[in-house]
Amino acid sequence: MINVALPSIQRDLGGGLTAQQWIVDAYLLTLGSLILVGGSLGDLYGERRIFALGVGAFGAASLLCALAPTSNLLIGARAVQGIAGALLTPSSLAVIAATFEGEERGAAIGTWTAWSGVSTVVGPLFGGWLLGVASWRWIFLINLPLVAITLALVLAVVPKREPGDERVRVDFVGAVLCVLGLGGTVFGFIEQPRLGWGDPAIVASLTVGVVLFALFLAWEARARHPMLPLRLFVRRNFTVTNVETFAVYAGLSTLTFFLVLYLQQIVGYSPFESGLALLPATLILFALSRLVGRLSMRFGPRLFMAAGPLLAGAGLLPFVRLGRHVGYWTDLLPPIVVFSIGLALTVAPLTATVLADAGLGDAGIASGVNNAVARVAALLGIALVGLAVANRANRLDVHGFRVSMLITAALVAAGGAIGAIGIRNPRQAR
Repeated sequence: MINVALPSIQRDLGGGLTAQQWIVDAYLLTLGSLILVGGSLGDLYGERRIFALGVGAFGAASLLCALAPTSNLLIGARAVQGIAGALLTPSSLAVIAATFEGEERGAAIGTWTAWSGVSTVVGPLFGGWLLGVASWRWIFLINLPLVAITLALVLAVVPKREPGDERVRVDFVGAVLCVLGLGGTVFGFIEQPRLGWGDPAIVASLTVGVVLFALFLAWEARARHPMLPLRLFVRRNFTVTNVETFAVYAGLSTLTFFLVLYLQQIVGYSPFESGLALLPATLILFALSRLVGRLSMRFGPRLFMAAGPLLAGAGLLPFVRLGRHVGYWTDLLPPIVVFSIGLALTVAPLTATVLADAGLGDAGIASGVNNAVARVAALLGIALVGLAVANRANRLDVHGFRVSMLITAALVAAGGAIGAIGIRNPRQAR
């Protein structure tokens, strides 16, 4: 819901495109940096316990967001939301990996993917309606009853599992290095249009960010209990899938971010209309994800992970020619449908491939790595594309939107090329 609310938040709290990027990226920064810790905690202390803790913390952070009087405090509360998301996201997938096997695991992951996709598109739709009748603060307050319902479901139906060795240390040093490394880099990209390349703050943040992230990788290679176990990357499909994840999810994040801003700030759509424009993506993703997940487990993921992103990237190319006046049925709907079919062919096989070779002891961390890659991709995608389209008015314009869509299409299509070249279908026994 946050994307459709960004123009309303800007009118209330100010800050321009820079603040809009930070409201999204503060959440993605802590989520992407700490989701690996969340996966490890799920493996160590039990997915059910960590999932419940994450859901409860997300509700508390949502209340902080709703009460924020300034954009800076809202950005801080969003960062707290990301920490909570880092606990709950990998634990949910680990429960699935521990419960299902074979084709049923693929179908279950497809269902998880479908509902995740539904939430990401129903969110803008419901959020747009809510913004038409109430303040933007209600997009955070509405989380509170959802949190209560989810906690009740967790306690009632999620199976308990014996935790792992609680004496194993959590890699807090790696987590700090990752947060600071990514944070410094993203700060430089987002603030550069406002401060300029010659500003000492930009030079220092980019330099420190790159150095700290390099130190993070060096630490992970030597740490006794790393949050990013580099041994997982000796598996070809695991490595290739995460590279493809980075490309596809960077494109997906820039699409939803810049398309919603374009529809509201340039075309003149209301928040509800901009959310409604993405409804076909919900229906297609929900209808196809479970079937595609099952088929990818039966026939192998390579075809799906190659054809899906290539189709999705091609579907976005018509957006490059859009101007200030568009027709929904002729200019918006066809590209959204083609993109959504390609996305549905991609997401469930991609997630299932990451988990395919991971044992129960690595399920949480394997899903955490993939989710971290997806969130870091979104974080850097919005920051980098924002840098490419930023102007002195600190506001998205038609030229900037066209550039953003061209980059987005290239990113998504690159994911398909990576899958076609790198993915190998595993041998399966029927």
